Amino acid sequence: MDMDYLSESTHLLYSQLLSQCLHGAAPSGRGLSFVKKNIKNSTHWYLQVTTGSQKKQHYLGPESEAIQALIQQEKARWQEAGPDRKAREKLVAMLVAGDAHTLSATEARVLELLERTGTFIAGGTLVGSHAFAVYGNMLGVKWPTEATRTQDIDIAADHSISIGISDQPIDLKQALLDVDMGFVEVPALNRKSPSTSFRIQGKQLSVDLLTPMLGKPSSSPVFITSLNTYAEPLRFLDYLLEDTQPAVIVARAGMLINVPSPARYALHKLVTAARRPSAMQAKQLLNVLVEDRPGDLLLAREAAEQQPGKFMQQLKQGLKRLPAASRTALKEYVEA
Repeated sequence: MDMDYLSESTHLLYSQLLSQCLHGAAPSGRGLSFVKKNIKNSTHWYLQVTTGSQKKQHYLGPESEAIQALIQQEKARWQEAGPDRKAREKLVAMLVAGDAHTLSATEARVLELLERTGTFIAGGTLVGSHAFAVYGNMLGVKWPTEATRTQDIDIAADHSISIGISDQPIDLKQALLDVDMGFVEVPALNRKSPSTSFRIQGKQLSVDLLTPMLGKPSSSPVFITSLNTYAEPLRFLDYLLEDTQPAVIVARAGMLINVPSPARYALHKLVTAARRPSAMQAKQLLNVLVEDRPGDLLLAREAAEQQPGKFMQQLKQGLKRLPAASRTALKEYVEA
């Protein structure tokens, strides 16, 4: 099947950027500073976080050798990361020049905020059309523009995961509301239910939080301890979250995220989505996988068979909606 591929050099640049991001963080110290205050004839230190016009201070402790060592160590990390950060920014620029998919400035800033708050380290996984767009860079192909156009950023999180970062909680809700971008909570249809969606005032871009629906059907928001906020339960989302992998957003200095297995994403789209853009995403992704990574489809099919019977029933219905040529190519891997 004919596909529009990125050049081999561009695909290699993506691998290099991903490798550098996996190697370690490149903290810039942007928006961070250390502030000392004299309180009752004693010196105390604070970490000041600036986002736009908003400033918040977090208490570090009274003046001591240990506090000074901590401050100097953090400043040294910012300085040492400078060359690595610039190298990543250069790779991003080269990728964009090579026609890799990138984001708008607003989308990049939102995802950078999510990365900086530890959302992905805590197990959050990017799903929806933004994840599909990332697959293009991962697999070395260029998607049709209409297949990647979206106004929502969907973050899925498994509410059973444990916190795996530092000793400080991640308050994703507060981070979104504090950043100087105009985020507001989108009220739930049931006014007694907590919000699971945040939207920027005056823009269509939103962040939606999703979590697997386990057990009996329920629309009640689920509290995600690791992110300190609520998420909307979604049936069969566990199928995606059982097999995730690291990826990198081609913007700024590269942002390390999690995405579902591309093959599981494609089959999940066939199961859950009847909308035309989602069907287009599934078809495009399956066409690439059957050509370049057919083994991924076999693994995704095996995992699908472990899902409830309704999953397989809807998968078969979704396959029937694909063009005849796609069904023929997939038969050996998905329908067998």
